[in-house]
Amino acid sequence: MNHKFKRKFGVGLILSAGLLTALSTTAFAADELSKLMQDDNQWAHPRKDYSNTGYSKLNQINKGNVKNLKLAWTFATGVNRGHEGAPLVINDIMYVHTAFPNNIYALDLNDNQKILWSYFPKQDPSIQALLCCDNVNRGLGYGDGKIFLQQNDGKLVALDAKTGKKIWDVQVTDTRVGESNTNAPHVIKDKVITGCSGGEYGVRCHITAYNIKDGALIWRAYSTGSDKDVLIGADFNKDNPHYSALSLYEDVNGGNKVGGSFNALPKDKLKFPETDLGIKTWLKPQARKDGYQNGGGATWGWYSYDPKLNLMYYGTGNPGVWNPDVRPGDNKWSMTIFARDVDTGVAKWGYQMTPHDEWDYDGMNETILWDAKGKKLATHFDRNGFAYTFDRANGSLMVAEKMQPFVNWAKSIDLKTGTPIKDAAYSTHQDYNAQGICPSALGVKDEQPAAFSPKTGLFYVPMNHVCMTYEPVESKYIAGQPWVGSTLTMFAGPDGVMGGFMAWDGLKGKQAWYNKEKFSAWGGALVTSSNLVFYGTLDRWMKAVDANTGKELWKFQVGSGVVGNAITYGHKGKQYVGVLSGIGGWAGVAMNLGLTNETDGLGAAGGYKELVKYNAAPGGGAMNVFSL
Repeated sequence: MNHKFKRKFGVGLILSAGLLTALSTTAFAADELSKLMQDDNQWAHPRKDYSNTGYSKLNQINKGNVKNLKLAWTFATGVNRGHEGAPLVINDIMYVHTAFPNNIYALDLNDNQKILWSYFPKQDPSIQALLCCDNVNRGLGYGDGKIFLQQNDGKLVALDAKTGKKIWDVQVTDTRVGESNTNAPHVIKDKVITGCSGGEYGVRCHITAYNIKDGALIWRAYSTGSDKDVLIGADFNKDNPHYSALSLYEDVNGGNKVGGSFNALPKDKLKFPETDLGIKTWLKPQARKDGYQNGGGATWGWYSYDPKLNLMYYGTGNPGVWNPDVRPGDNKWSMTIFARDVDTGVAKWGYQMTPHDEWDYDGMNETILWDAKGKKLATHFDRNGFAYTFDRANGSLMVAEKMQPFVNWAKSIDLKTGTPIKDAAYSTHQDYNAQGICPSALGVKDEQPAAFSPKTGLFYVPMNHVCMTYEPVESKYIAGQPWVGSTLTMFAGPDGVMGGFMAWDGLKGKQAWYNKEKFSAWGGALVTSSNLVFYGTLDRWMKAVDANTGKELWKFQVGSGVVGNAITYGHKGKQYVGVLSGIGGWAGVAMNLGLTNETDGLGAAGGYKELVKYNAAPGGGAMNVFSL
C-alpha cells in the first residue's frame, strides 16, 4: 500500500483481497464458536460460555427423574493421576484430554464412542517434576476448526478437529527456568489465550494471546514488572485510582519480622495513582536484581470474556517464594484480578485481592460474569476465603464477604479501599511456626470452578474447609529448581470435615445454603435450567443436588475421586451428564506419589491421608457419562 495514501486516508478505507478474506474467516470462526456456545447440545468452551457460568438450559433431566440417572458409558483414558478440567463436545464428537502426557481422544458419539483420532504428545518425562500439584491438564480449546492443547511442557498445539493432524505449535513457556503449563487454552475472537504455571519455581508469569490461524504472537502481559511489561495503559484504574496505591499498609512492630504485622491505611493516607507498581512494590531483591523478576503471578486458571466491553478477566497467582519476609511490599501485580482489552492486551483495571500474600492464597480462580439490577457484574471466589463482586466495566468493588466464618487471616475487606484488614495473630514470618491459619494454602476454593444460574440468581461453589500451620524458611533461588521457602501442615477446619458445597448470593454476599463434605469438593460445578447442580467428590461420588435447597437427589460412585468438572450435552434428543474421574490435583498428589510425611505434597499428605481408604493410587483416569 502507498504509505502517503495510508497516512492521508487511513487503513480502514482500503483493504486487500487477502486481508478481507482473513478478516471474514476470522469473523466466521468467532461467530461459529459463539453459536456453538449458545447451542446447549454442545460443550464447546472450557466452562460452557465466555462468562464461565457452567450453566446449561438442558432440562430433560430434572428433579422428578434424576433419581433414575444411570451410567450410559465410560471411557478409560489409559493415563493415571489427576484428571482436572472437562472434555469438549462439538458436533457429535467428544474430545477427551488426559493428565501428563496430555493425550487427546476424539470419540464419535454417533458410533458407540469409537475413537476417530488420537494425539499423543512427545514430552520429556522430566517435565512432570515441574508440576507442583500433580500432573494435571485443565482441558482443551476449540475454534476455527481446530482443537487447541496446552501441553505441560509449555507447547501450545493446534490440531485439525476432524483429523487430529497438527497444524501449528508454539513454545509458550521456558521449562529450563521452572515454567510449565496446566491451563486450558481459551479461544476468544481470533486469538488463543494461554497462561503460565510455576509459582513455586520463582518464575515470572504472564498471559499471552496467539493468532488462531498460525500461532503468531499478538500480545503478552506479564504479572509483574514495569507498566510496559504488564501492559498497563494511561487510563488504568481510572474509576478506582486507589487500586494503584504504592502501599495499602503501614508496618507494625517492624512488619516483615517475627512479631511484626501490617495495619491497613485509610484512603486519605494512600499514595495514588503510582506507575510501575509491578517493580516499586517489591522492596527487597530476592534472587537477581529485583524481586519482581522472580515474582510468580501464575495464570493457570479460567479466563472469561465480555464481548460488548471487549474485556477478558482472569486472576494472577501467588508472589514468588512463600516466605513473605524476603519480599516486603504489596508485591503487585500478583494476587490480582485483571480486566484486559482482548485485542491489545492493555489492562483497563486491576484489583489486588491479597496484597503482600503471606499464605500462598493463589488468586487465579475463575471470574464469573453476570448481570443484575441493570449492572454488568463479575464475581470471584478467591482462595483467600472472600467472595468478591465487582462492576466489571470499571472494577468498582461492590461486595467482599467471607465465604465461611472460619476464615481468620483477615477480619474483613474495607470496601472504600479494597484492602484486607489483616489479623496480626495469623501473620507468617521466617522461622516462626504460625498456628491455626484458616483457610490453608489450598484456599476456601481452589481451581475447582463454581457455576452460576441466571434462573436462581445464585452461584454454586465447591469448597475446601481446611486450616494449616505455616512456617516460612530461608530458601535460595536456583533457576529451574523448586523455590517454596515454607513448610506447612493441613487439617480439617472447625466443621470437623475437609470440604463443603454452597449456594451463594453474589449481591448480598451471603450463603443461601451449605452442605458439608467429608473431603474437599474438588470437582467443578454444573447447573442446569431444571435447577439441578452436579459436582464430584474426592471419595468418588458424582452428585446431583437441588439448586434451591441443596437437598441431595442422586449420587453414583465412580472408579476414582473426581477433580474434573461436570458437563452436560445433548445427543439425538437425549441429555447426558458427564465427568472425568481420576483423583489428583493438590489434594491428591501426595496419595498418588505415596508420600506420607505430614508436610509432604505441600501439606497434602497429612491433611488428606484418609483418601487412601477410598481410592486406589495413583488415580486411574476415566470419562463417566450418565443418562436417563
